[in-house]
Amino acid sequence: MPKLDSSVKNVVNETIAPLGISQIRFFAQKFAKIPGIIKLTLGEPDFNVPEHVKEAAIKSIEDNDSHYSEQRGTMGLRNAVSSYLKKQYDVDYDPETEVIVTIGATEAVFVSLAAIINPGDKIIVPTPTFALYLPIIKVLGGIPIQVDTTPDNFCLTGKKLAEVIEREGEDNVKALILNFPGNPTGHVYSQEQLEEIVDVVKDKPMYVLSDEIYAELTYGRKHVSLAKLLPGKTILINGLSKSHAMTGYRIGYVAAPADFVVNAGKMHAYTVTAPSNPAQYAAQEALENGIEDPVEMRKIYQERRDYIVAQLNDIGYKTLLPEGAFYTFSEIPEKFGLNDVDFATKLAEEGKVGVTPGSAFGKGGENHFRMSYASSMEDIQEAMKRLRAFTDKLEN
Repeated sequence: MPKLDSSVKNVVNETIAPLGISQIRFFAQKFAKIPGIIKLTLGEPDFNVPEHVKEAAIKSIEDNDSHYSEQRGTMGLRNAVSSYLKKQYDVDYDPETEVIVTIGATEAVFVSLAAIINPGDKIIVPTPTFALYLPIIKVLGGIPIQVDTTPDNFCLTGKKLAEVIEREGEDNVKALILNFPGNPTGHVYSQEQLEEIVDVVKDKPMYVLSDEIYAELTYGRKHVSLAKLLPGKTILINGLSKSHAMTGYRIGYVAAPADFVVNAGKMHAYTVTAPSNPAQYAAQEALENGIEDPVEMRKIYQERRDYIVAQLNDIGYKTLLPEGAFYTFSEIPEKFGLNDVDFATKLAEEGKVGVTPGSAFGKGGENHFRMSYASSMEDIQEAMKRLRAFTDKLEN
């Protein structure tokens, strides 16, 4: 194994060097080493990819479809994305000029922010939220402005947004990031709540990056896309990872106005060249013939949600009922005298249940913990038994 030459030890990107790894991954990997632990850490669906979707990927391989696709994705998949978005959310995107197929929603977020941010630009990020946004903004030279939404039940209100923009200066704020249904909170913005936000930003020189990767996983209400209400300023992010349990296929997409897509497409091309063909054909099949695939998954997730939320509140962890995604986000009682990292570590080591500390999701996440119910009911039930026993010991 080669040792790093001392002459290059300090030759590093000074923006990236101070960044730690994702805290979500850090704790998941750390706790996974504990024998017998039940892992409710990662948002990894426990369902298999639908058979007809797998068959499409296999057929692509058998047909020797092994050459580069168009850099923005195959036209077949881009057409499927456009048709899907129109059918499900009544939004219109030209597949030729307004859609980019990416390596998961992660790349979609990166290339979209790269197309916006100049050094010193400010990006508003309501928190707690998916931890990916903050380091990407920093790597690109931007300044994340975290807004704690905890006092408003994890909802960014129009009033609060207006106050933040005025404080930071609207010429300095280049975008707002919305993540809904929310990770880690499960919050789903209603049309009325979105309209409040639209009223604030519609006349401002800024975009809204709307990460709607969990759009197919809402409970008791239909997802409303921000792109329906603010098409000219919305950068819509979505993908197949959550809706069709295709996390390993790594297919996401950006849908946005054509002028924006030109620059985002450049960064996409420089970064990845083009997505994988078998994965693209699988995604096309999922969108064209698998719109009903998430329905049964959603029913099972809702059963798990209802059980785990009832249990958490009964044990003594205040938990709002998530309206979407597959996470719970619970308060840690002050009487325990533990911050969220210490609580999660103690629960993993002594209670044998793996959860994610809330501080991994930015300001407002402190003194909370996230549980993923993208796991079997059997595991969830056992985890609740262990959590109850662990809590009893803390209280006695």
